This record gives sequence, C-alpha cells and structure tokens, in this order.
Amino acid sequence: MSASFTRLVRFIPKSDPNAVLIGGPVDTSLDVGLAVYEGREVTVQVFSGSSVCAPGEKTERVETVERLLSPLAASEVGSIRCIGLNYVSHAKEMSLALPTVPPLFLKPATSLADPWPAPSILPKITQRDGTGDYESELAIIIGRDAKNVAEEDALDYVLGYTAANDISSRTSQMAQSQWCFSKGFDGSCPLGPVIVSTSLIPELSKLHIRGLKNGKVMQDCGLGDMIFDVPQLVSFLSQGTTLPTGTVILTGTPPGVGAARNPKEFLKAGDEFAVELLPHVGTLITRFENEE
Repeated sequence: MSASFTRLVRFIPKSDPNAVLIGGPVDTSLDVGLAVYEGREVTVQVFSGSSVCAPGEKTERVETVERLLSPLAASEVGSIRCIGLNYVSHAKEMSLALPTVPPLFLKPATSLADPWPAPSILPKITQRDGTGDYESELAIIIGRDAKNVAEEDALDYVLGYTAANDISSRTSQMAQSQWCFSKGFDGSCPLGPVIVSTSLIPELSKLHIRGLKNGKVMQDCGLGDMIFDVPQLVSFLSQGTTLPTGTVILTGTPPGVGAARNPKEFLKAGDEFAVELLPHVGTLITRFENEE
C-alpha cells in the first residue's frame, strides 16, 4: 500500500506533556532510538493525523521529542501475531527441524511496551529462576484489513516495519506446549523506535538485525536467512482470518538467544537490551526492572 510517509514516530513533545503526536524525524537518516538513549535532541515534523495507521498529511509544525512511544497504542493492535521459528540458523542452534508452515502464537495488547526510557518488567514468575530471555525481531504492521490475501498481493496490505523484542520466560515456555502465557506478560513486547514505510525498504533481505545485551553482540544476522518471507507470512496468517488494521506480526528471531548459549545469558534487573535493525529502522532499546 502507498503511504504518505517514509518514517514515522509516535511521541510526547517537550512543549506539552499531555499530548501524543505522530510525525517524521526531521533528520531522515537519524537512528531515533539511539539518539533518544544518548540524550540527543530529536526534532519531528508533525503530521495531522492521530495514528500511524491514519497519519494524515505533513504540517509545518516542528516539535522536539520528550518521550518516545511505541508506534502503535495498545488499543490499536488487538492481539499481536508471532511466528515461533523463522530463521534457518536459529532452527539449527535449537536442533529443530525447519517448519513447513509458520508456527503461530499470540501476545495480548497488554504486552506492548514503549522504547527507552520506559522499562520492561520481569514478572515475579520469571524472577523465580531467572530465565527471562530476549528475541530480536522484525515486526510487520498491517495497514488495512486483510483476509484471504494472496502472496503476490500481500505487500499491498503492509503499512510498514519496525523492531520488536519478544521477551520470554523460558521455564514457563518449556513447561507448556502453547507459548501465549510464557511470552504474553505485561510489557513483554517493546516496539519501535520508528515505523518505516515499505517504499523505503523494497528488499527486506538486505536488512540486518543485531541484538546487544549491555553492549555485547548476542544476535547478528541478515533477514535473508528467514524461512518464510513477509508475503508468505501475511498471506498465511490471513487465511480464513481477518487481520485488522494495526495488527502487529512478529516475524521470528535469529540465532543467539540466551537459552541457546553456553553458558546461558538470561535477563536480570538492570540489564539493557538493544534490537538494532538497519538501515532505516534504527535501535530499539529496553531496560529491565523486576516486578515488585
């Protein structure tokens, strides 16, 4: 689908702490997430709309970011569709056979979290044995209702792309055959920092994703390693099922997750994790706190 933007952020401006705006970063090459993390000023040309799904038109108004928000509000996403295994190299590290259809689980809207400086909370159940884990992911945002979509038409329904962290509780995950519980805790899906139009990324296979824990590279992979590409995923998930406007699809994680490392590298309070998706999308940074 054609979009009126190339990159959009959703944010609270310094001029009004009660306002929520959307707009395009004035510096079109700026890594917005990294800039906010480093305390640099980020200026945004405001759009007339109230949602990235209906951004309206570019205005002359320019604002400075006080706080960066998830590109979509929880009320807009419904449930978040997630693919459980979608990188050849990740399947290899987990000693799993390549799936013939995309494995699907859901996260609730309450799992959505904002980028830095908003924290992600490690729930008490995860703290019991310290098996909270990270998963760097490309996220698809659906721009109009999609049902029974053919692969060749799938990109017509995609509004754009952003980055996500599919935060998981591994002990809970391994205790059940279904993963919605272990991956659906409040704040377990940070999303951002920007949404990038499909027009800016005509070949997704040329994107590169990295996951960095406290500055240490844990995941490092090109998107060309995906088992199922974006058209395949959108088409498959829409069969017999309406994907409403605003639906978020997490496309799976590359190798290097904490549970697969030796020794294992799980998350604890005070850790920071960055999902770096380049070019264009930038860096989604999350800091972790314990649920009290």
